Amino acid sequence: MATSLQTSSRVLPLHLSPQAAPTTVPGVFRVAARLLAANGLYQGDFVPDFADREMDVPHHLRPMSIVAALRTATTGDPHRTSLLSDHAIAELAVRLEVDGEGPLFGGIFDLEAHVDAWGDVESRTTESAVAVLERAAETGVAA
Repeated sequence: MATSLQTSSRVLPLHLSPQAAPTTVPGVFRVAARLLAANGLYQGDFVPDFADREMDVPHHLRPMSIVAALRTATTGDPHRTSLLSDHAIAELAVRLEVDGEGPLFGGIFDLEAHVDAWGDVESRTTESAVAVLERAAETGVAA
């Protein structure tokens, strides 16, 4: 007897596969690094053309900010949050410095803004963001 998952003809995208969903903060960092490496770093809020006025590409396939990549890693959507993505954002924020300073406040929106500010530095590249996420996953030290 087959289960409904085995008889389903629908194929899930990798980022939505239950086997691909990270369950730890280092796992979130690894998946987010892969997303950025594949899609590119977007310096701005979440994804380009968030209101879909000019693009038909699904949001999870567009270039994205680091915060959006961390969210997508856990929820499959750069706009949806989860406790695990919030924890990863917080862990990354306290390790990153912008103009020699860490985050000013400890609320999630402040921590997201700090990570975004780090990613929005003019000289920031996709490769440097991926390297920071990979280092955070491996050693727990982001920058």
